[in-house]
Amino acid sequence: MRIPYFAFFFFTVCLSISGQQSLPLKVGNDKVKPLTKLVDTSLQANLEEEILSNQIWSQLVSQKKMAIGIVDLSNPEQVRFARINGNHMMYAASLPKIAILLSAMDAIEKGELLETAEVKKDMRLMISKSDNAASTRMIDRIGYAKIESVMTDPNYAFYDEENGGGLWVGKRYGGGGDTNREPLKQLSHAASVTQVCRFYYLLANGQLVNEKRSKQMLGIMENPELHHKFVNTLDIIAPSARLFRKSGSWKTYHSDSILVWGKDSNRRYILVALIDDPDGEQIIRNLVKPVEKVLKKSEI
Repeated sequence: MRIPYFAFFFFTVCLSISGQQSLPLKVGNDKVKPLTKLVDTSLQANLEEEILSNQIWSQLVSQKKMAIGIVDLSNPEQVRFARINGNHMMYAASLPKIAILLSAMDAIEKGELLETAEVKKDMRLMISKSDNAASTRMIDRIGYAKIESVMTDPNYAFYDEENGGGLWVGKRYGGGGDTNREPLKQLSHAASVTQVCRFYYLLANGQLVNEKRSKQMLGIMENPELHHKFVNTLDIIAPSARLFRKSGSWKTYHSDSILVWGKDSNRRYILVALIDDPDGEQIIRNLVKPVEKVLKKSEI
Protein backbone atom coordinates (compact mmCIF):
# COMPACT_ATOMS: atom_id res chain seq x y z
CA MET A 1 0.00 0.00 0.00
CA ARG A 2 1.31 3.41 -0.95
CA ILE A 3 1.80 5.86 1.94
CA PRO A 4 0.20 9.30 1.33
CA TYR A 5 2.76 12.08 0.96
CA PHE A 6 1.49 14.04 3.99
CA ALA A 7 1.83 10.94 6.18
CA PHE A 8 5.35 10.31 4.91
CA PHE A 9 6.23 13.96 5.53
CA PHE A 10 4.82 13.81 9.06
CA PHE A 11 6.75 10.62 9.80
CA THR A 12 9.99 12.17 8.45
CA VAL A 13 9.58 15.29 10.58
CA CYS A 14 8.85 13.25 13.71
CA LEU A 15 11.87 11.04 13.04
CA SER A 16 14.04 14.12 12.58
CA ILE A 17 12.79 15.69 15.81
CA SER A 18 13.31 12.41 17.66
CA GLY A 19 16.87 12.23 16.37
CA GLN A 20 17.56 15.77 17.51
CA GLN A 21 16.28 14.97 20.99
CA SER A 22 18.27 11.78 21.45
CA LEU A 23 21.63 11.46 23.14
CA PRO A 24 24.34 11.00 22.05
CA LEU A 25 23.80 13.65 19.39
CA LYS A 26 23.88 12.76 15.71
CA VAL A 27 25.63 15.75 14.16
CA GLY A 28 28.51 13.96 12.46
CA ASN A 29 32.14 13.87 13.55
CA ASP A 30 33.14 16.54 11.05
CA LYS A 31 30.80 19.02 12.76
CA VAL A 32 32.06 18.36 16.30
CA LYS A 33 34.63 21.13 16.58
CA PRO A 34 37.03 21.58 19.52
CA LEU A 35 35.04 23.26 22.28
CA THR A 36 37.77 25.83 22.97
CA LYS A 37 37.29 27.05 19.39
CA LEU A 38 33.60 27.71 20.03
CA VAL A 39 33.89 30.59 22.52
CA ASP A 40 31.04 32.98 21.64
CA THR A 41 31.71 36.69 22.26
CA SER A 42 28.07 37.53 23.02
CA LEU A 43 27.63 34.62 25.42
CA GLN A 44 30.98 35.42 27.07
CA ALA A 45 30.15 39.10 27.56
CA ASN A 46 26.70 38.37 28.95
CA LEU A 47 28.06 35.71 31.33
CA GLU A 48 30.69 38.08 32.68
CA GLU A 49 28.17 40.90 33.06
CA GLU A 50 25.72 38.70 34.96
CA ILE A 51 28.24 37.06 37.26
CA LEU A 52 30.33 40.13 38.00
CA SER A 53 27.24 42.20 38.83
CA ASN A 54 27.00 40.15 42.03
CA GLN A 55 29.51 41.67 44.45
CA ILE A 56 30.22 38.43 46.31
CA TRP A 57 30.62 36.42 43.12
CA SER A 58 32.79 39.11 41.56
CA GLN A 59 35.12 39.04 44.56
CA LEU A 60 35.39 35.26 44.44
CA VAL A 61 36.14 35.39 40.72
CA SER A 62 38.90 37.98 41.22
CA GLN A 63 40.42 35.82 43.98
CA LYS A 64 40.35 32.76 41.68
CA LYS A 65 37.97 31.07 44.11
CA MET A 66 35.12 30.77 41.62
CA ALA A 67 35.12 29.36 38.09
CA ILE A 68 32.16 28.88 35.76
CA GLY A 69 31.71 27.29 32.36
CA ILE A 70 28.61 27.06 30.16
CA VAL A 71 27.97 25.35 26.83
CA ASP A 72 24.86 26.21 24.84
CA LEU A 73 23.57 23.06 23.10
CA SER A 74 20.26 24.50 21.89
CA ASN A 75 21.58 24.12 18.33
CA PRO A 76 23.99 21.13 18.26
CA GLU A 77 25.47 22.38 14.99
CA GLN A 78 26.16 25.86 16.38
CA VAL A 79 27.46 25.16 19.88
CA ARG A 80 28.53 28.17 21.96
CA PHE A 81 30.96 28.19 24.88
CA ALA A 82 31.80 30.74 27.59
CA ARG A 83 33.87 30.50 30.74
CA ILE A 84 35.24 32.52 33.64
CA ASN A 85 38.56 31.35 35.13
CA GLY A 86 38.19 28.51 32.66
CA ASN A 87 41.70 27.08 32.89
CA HIS A 88 42.11 27.66 36.63
CA MET A 89 42.45 24.21 38.18
CA MET A 90 40.97 23.75 41.64
CA TYR A 91 40.45 21.01 44.17
CA ALA A 92 37.13 19.47 43.13
CA ALA A 93 36.48 16.67 45.65
CA SER A 94 34.17 14.05 44.09
CA LEU A 95 33.50 15.75 40.76
CA PRO A 96 36.63 14.16 39.16
CA LYS A 97 35.05 10.75 39.66
CA ILE A 98 33.96 11.25 36.04
CA ALA A 99 37.63 10.65 35.22
CA ILE A 100 37.43 7.25 36.93
CA LEU A 101 34.26 6.47 34.97
CA LEU A 102 35.86 7.27 31.62
CA SER A 103 39.05 5.41 32.48
CA ALA A 104 37.04 2.34 33.51
CA MET A 105 35.03 2.44 30.28
CA ASP A 106 38.24 2.71 28.29
CA ALA A 107 39.65 -0.26 30.19
CA ILE A 108 36.49 -2.31 29.60
CA GLU A 109 36.53 -1.52 25.89
CA LYS A 110 40.18 -2.59 25.62
CA GLY A 111 39.66 -5.80 27.59
CA GLU A 112 41.70 -4.56 30.56
CA LEU A 113 38.74 -4.71 32.95
CA LEU A 114 35.90 -7.22 33.03
CA GLU A 115 32.45 -5.63 32.89
CA THR A 116 30.98 -7.62 35.76
CA ALA A 117 27.75 -6.91 37.60
CA GLU A 118 29.82 -5.66 40.55
CA VAL A 119 31.75 -3.24 38.33
CA LYS A 120 28.57 -1.87 36.75
CA LYS A 121 26.98 -1.45 40.17
CA ASP A 122 30.04 0.37 41.54
CA MET A 123 30.17 2.74 38.56
CA ARG A 124 26.55 3.73 39.14
CA LEU A 125 27.05 4.13 42.92
CA MET A 126 30.20 6.17 42.32
CA ILE A 127 28.34 8.66 40.11
CA SER A 128 24.73 8.76 41.28
CA LYS A 129 25.37 8.63 45.03
CA SER A 130 29.05 9.68 44.96
CA ASP A 131 29.77 6.59 47.05
CA ASN A 132 33.39 6.78 48.22
CA ALA A 133 33.77 3.06 48.85
CA ALA A 134 32.58 2.23 45.33
CA SER A 135 34.89 4.91 43.90
CA THR A 136 37.87 3.48 45.77
CA ARG A 137 37.08 -0.02 44.52
CA MET A 138 37.04 1.33 40.95
CA ILE A 139 40.37 3.12 41.49
CA ASP A 140 41.90 -0.08 42.86
CA ARG A 141 40.61 -2.07 39.89
CA ILE A 142 42.12 0.16 37.20
CA GLY A 143 44.99 1.96 39.00
CA TYR A 144 46.30 5.51 38.96
CA ALA A 145 48.50 4.92 35.91
CA LYS A 146 45.45 4.03 33.83
CA ILE A 147 43.55 7.12 34.96
CA GLU A 148 46.54 9.34 34.20
CA SER A 149 47.06 7.78 30.78
CA VAL A 150 43.44 8.39 29.79
CA MET A 151 43.36 11.96 31.14
CA THR A 152 46.59 12.82 29.27
CA ASP A 153 45.70 10.89 26.11
CA PRO A 154 46.09 13.35 23.19
CA ASN A 155 42.67 12.24 21.93
CA TYR A 156 41.14 13.76 25.08
CA ALA A 157 43.75 15.98 26.76
CA PHE A 158 41.54 16.35 29.83
CA TYR A 159 44.73 17.05 31.77
CA ASP A 160 47.00 19.42 29.88
CA GLU A 161 49.98 20.92 31.72
CA GLU A 162 50.37 23.65 29.11
CA ASN A 163 46.82 24.85 29.69
CA GLY A 164 46.49 24.82 33.46
CA GLY A 165 46.02 21.11 34.08
CA GLY A 166 42.44 19.84 34.33
CA LEU A 167 40.83 16.56 35.36
CA TRP A 168 42.84 14.36 37.73
CA VAL A 169 42.32 11.59 40.30
CA GLY A 170 45.40 10.59 42.24
CA LYS A 171 44.08 9.53 45.62
CA ARG A 172 41.61 6.97 46.90
CA TYR A 173 38.36 8.28 48.35
CA GLY A 174 38.49 7.21 51.96
CA GLY A 175 42.14 7.28 52.96
CA GLY A 176 44.98 4.83 52.79
CA GLY A 177 47.11 3.62 49.92
CA ASP A 178 49.57 5.35 47.64
CA THR A 179 48.92 8.66 45.91
CA ASN A 180 49.63 10.05 42.45
CA ARG A 181 49.11 13.81 42.70
CA GLU A 182 49.02 15.95 39.58
CA PRO A 183 52.30 17.75 38.81
CA LEU A 184 51.26 21.42 38.66
CA LYS A 185 49.67 22.02 42.07
CA GLN A 186 50.03 18.59 43.73
CA LEU A 187 46.23 18.23 43.92
CA SER A 188 44.76 14.78 44.51
CA HIS A 189 41.30 15.40 42.99
CA ALA A 190 41.36 18.25 40.50
CA ALA A 191 39.33 19.88 37.76
CA SER A 192 39.01 23.01 35.65
CA VAL A 193 35.70 24.16 34.22
CA THR A 194 37.00 24.13 30.65
CA GLN A 195 38.06 20.50 30.86
CA VAL A 196 34.86 19.41 32.58
CA CYS A 197 32.79 21.24 29.96
CA ARG A 198 34.82 19.45 27.29
CA PHE A 199 34.10 16.11 28.99
CA TYR A 200 30.34 16.66 28.83
CA TYR A 201 30.52 18.11 25.31
CA LEU A 202 32.35 15.07 23.96
CA LEU A 203 30.09 12.76 25.96
CA ALA A 204 26.96 14.39 24.50
CA ASN A 205 28.42 13.87 21.03
CA GLY A 206 29.24 10.22 21.65
CA GLN A 207 33.00 10.74 21.48
CA LEU A 208 34.16 9.35 24.81
CA VAL A 209 35.64 5.93 23.94
CA ASN A 210 32.94 5.41 21.29
CA GLU A 211 29.22 6.02 20.82
CA LYS A 212 28.22 2.80 22.60
CA ARG A 213 30.32 3.55 25.70
CA SER A 214 29.28 7.22 25.66
CA LYS A 215 25.64 6.14 25.71
CA GLN A 216 26.41 3.78 28.58
CA MET A 217 28.10 6.59 30.54
CA LEU A 218 25.14 8.88 29.90
CA GLY A 219 22.90 6.18 31.37
CA ILE A 220 25.08 5.96 34.48
CA MET A 221 25.14 9.75 34.92
CA GLU A 222 21.41 10.35 34.36
CA ASN A 223 18.91 10.70 37.22
CA PRO A 224 21.33 11.68 40.03
CA GLU A 225 20.27 10.45 43.45
CA LEU A 226 21.69 13.47 45.29
CA HIS A 227 19.35 16.45 44.92
CA HIS A 228 21.45 19.39 46.02
CA LYS A 229 23.28 22.23 44.25
CA PHE A 230 22.26 22.54 40.57
CA VAL A 231 19.77 19.69 40.86
CA ASN A 232 17.96 21.33 43.77
CA THR A 233 17.09 24.33 41.60
CA LEU A 234 16.40 22.36 38.43
CA ASP A 235 14.01 20.05 40.28
CA ILE A 236 11.88 23.16 40.81
CA ILE A 237 12.21 25.07 37.54
CA ALA A 238 12.64 22.17 35.11
CA PRO A 239 11.20 19.00 36.67
CA SER A 240 10.77 17.27 33.30
CA ALA A 241 14.31 17.90 32.03
CA ARG A 242 16.78 15.04 31.78
CA LEU A 243 19.78 15.63 34.08
CA PHE A 244 23.23 14.05 33.75
CA ARG A 245 25.39 15.11 36.66
CA LYS A 246 28.39 14.79 38.99
CA SER A 247 29.16 17.03 41.95
CA GLY A 248 31.64 17.22 44.81
CA SER A 249 32.15 18.85 48.22
CA TRP A 250 34.91 18.88 50.82
CA LYS A 251 35.32 21.54 53.49
CA THR A 252 35.05 24.91 51.64
CA TYR A 253 35.40 23.33 48.18
CA HIS A 254 32.12 22.90 46.32
CA SER A 255 31.75 21.81 42.71
CA ASP A 256 29.00 20.74 40.37
CA SER A 257 28.69 19.77 36.72
CA ILE A 258 25.56 19.00 34.75
CA LEU A 259 24.18 18.35 31.29
CA VAL A 260 20.61 19.64 31.15
CA TRP A 261 18.49 18.22 28.34
CA GLY A 262 15.00 19.71 28.23
CA LYS A 263 12.08 18.45 26.15
CA ASP A 264 12.67 21.29 23.69
CA SER A 265 15.81 23.11 22.62
CA ASN A 266 15.14 26.10 24.89
CA ARG A 267 16.77 24.34 27.84
CA ARG A 268 19.75 22.33 26.64
CA TYR A 269 23.12 23.20 28.06
CA ILE A 270 26.16 22.18 30.09
CA LEU A 271 26.93 24.05 33.30
CA VAL A 272 30.03 23.64 35.49
CA ALA A 273 31.01 25.55 38.63
CA LEU A 274 33.99 25.26 40.99
CA ILE A 275 33.87 27.33 44.18
CA ASP A 276 36.11 27.66 47.21
CA ASP A 277 33.84 29.28 49.79
CA PRO A 278 31.93 28.07 52.87
CA ASP A 279 28.70 29.19 51.17
CA GLY A 280 29.56 27.40 47.92
CA GLU A 281 26.64 24.95 47.95
CA GLN A 282 24.08 27.76 48.09
CA ILE A 283 25.98 29.82 45.52
CA ILE A 284 25.82 26.88 43.11
CA ARG A 285 22.07 26.59 43.65
CA ASN A 286 21.73 30.29 42.95
CA LEU A 287 23.72 30.13 39.71
CA VAL A 288 21.18 28.22 37.63
CA LYS A 289 18.63 30.97 37.04
CA PRO A 290 21.20 33.68 36.15
CA VAL A 291 22.91 31.28 33.74
CA GLU A 292 19.61 30.41 32.05
CA LYS A 293 18.97 34.17 31.78
CA VAL A 294 22.37 34.57 30.09
CA LEU A 295 21.65 31.76 27.65
CA LYS A 296 18.29 33.26 26.70
CA LYS A 297 19.70 36.78 26.38
CA SER A 298 22.53 35.56 24.16
CA GLU A 299 20.38 33.55 21.75
CA ILE A 300 21.29 33.93 18.12
